[in-house]
This record gives sequence, C-alpha cells and structure tokens, in this order.
Amino acid sequence: MFSSTKVEETRIHEAYAKRQKDPRYSWFSPGHLFLIQEREREIFILLRKKGINSFDNMQFLEIGCGEGYWIRQFITWGARPQNIDAVDLLPNRVDEAKRLCPETVRVECGSATKLRYPDQAFDLVHQSTVFSSVLDYSMKKNIASEMLRVLKTHGLILWYDFHVNNPWNSDVRGVNKREIYQLFPNCRVVLRRITLAPPLVRLLAPYSRLACYCLEQLKIFNTHYLGVIQKM
Repeated sequence: MFSSTKVEETRIHEAYAKRQKDPRYSWFSPGHLFLIQEREREIFILLRKKGINSFDNMQFLEIGCGEGYWIRQFITWGARPQNIDAVDLLPNRVDEAKRLCPETVRVECGSATKLRYPDQAFDLVHQSTVFSSVLDYSMKKNIASEMLRVLKTHGLILWYDFHVNNPWNSDVRGVNKREIYQLFPNCRVVLRRITLAPPLVRLLAPYSRLACYCLEQLKIFNTHYLGVIQKM
C-alpha cells in the first residue's frame, strides 16, 4: 500500500501535467509584470528589515524551484550560482531549470520530504507556492521539518504562498497564518499580506498601475503571505 506522501506526490504530478503554458504569465502581460515587480520590491523591504544587505556569501536552497525563475533572480541580485541548490518533484521542470540556470547551480529531482543535504547547511531556504500545492497535511509537515533541519541557526526561510483558496483550482489550497505557525512551531514568524488578487490586477493593470498599487496598499484584496521564518 502506498503511503499518503506517495499518493499525494502522484496527485501533484497529475495536477501539473494538466497545466499548459498560460499567456497570463507572459512578461508582455501588464498584470503579470505588476505582480512580479511588486513582489520583488516587498522581498527587499522584508529582507532589509532582517539585516540582509547582500547575498554574496549566502548558501541558498529553493524548495519546488520549478523552471528556476527565482534562482535566476537571486543570481541577478548578487547570489553566487555555486552557492545555490534547488529541488523539484517534477522531472520536466528540473530539466528546464538546468537548461536555463548556470551550470554551477545544483538542481535535483526529488521530494522535499526527504532532503539529502546535511543539517544547518543553508543561510536562506526559499519556497514559493509549494505548500498550497500540497493537500496532504502530513506531507506539508515533513517538508517544513526538512526545511528547518537544513536551515542554519541564524538562517531564514523565505515564504510566499496563498492564504486564500482559489475557487477555480481545486488542486491548490490556501495556507493561512494559523497553519503556518503549526507547521513551524517554536519559530519566529513575520508575515506581510501582499499581492493584489491576480484577476483584479489583470483587469486593471493595462489601464492603471497606480490603481493596482493603491488597492494593494489596502491589504483587504491581497491573496498571499510573504514572510520570513527563523528558529528560536
């Protein structure tokens, strides 16, 4: 009999196999451009508050790296490719990440429930919409435990994920603040509500970035948490 983790991994494979290239995520889409640029700005605000002013000598790990977009962004921001490891469950995404990222970045295909890295190996562990893609709580808990295990004592987990459900996608489920605290007990957790609801951004951004920015500042229509998690 398969474990619940194996069943869930199979479901994730099947869910992502159904997804096609979506023009909404094109860089030529004003909505997508606004969402990414605002997220990047918020990342720097948050990390500066944690005393990070350079990525130069930091060891990075990305959980669920996909095709490696955020790996390449961190390199643009100053991270050294040879200091970056990444893992993703889906072989085709790993292949694409390897193709697009510098050769010295180490990208592996595997489950984040059992990482091969030693304890306290990384200064920063990044996850972006991984936990909302996992519906099995025990699998989420295992991933969170592994992220903490490989994180250095004074390191940071950089978190970005939905805190609301997507009514058009039953393959994902929002992760609220209470669940984040349960997944990372005995940790310091700082969360910011960011990302104006994407359907609203796609509607407004072609006409007014300012309207999108003002609505995002209200927070009430924001759908994601950006945060940092630290060991206590």
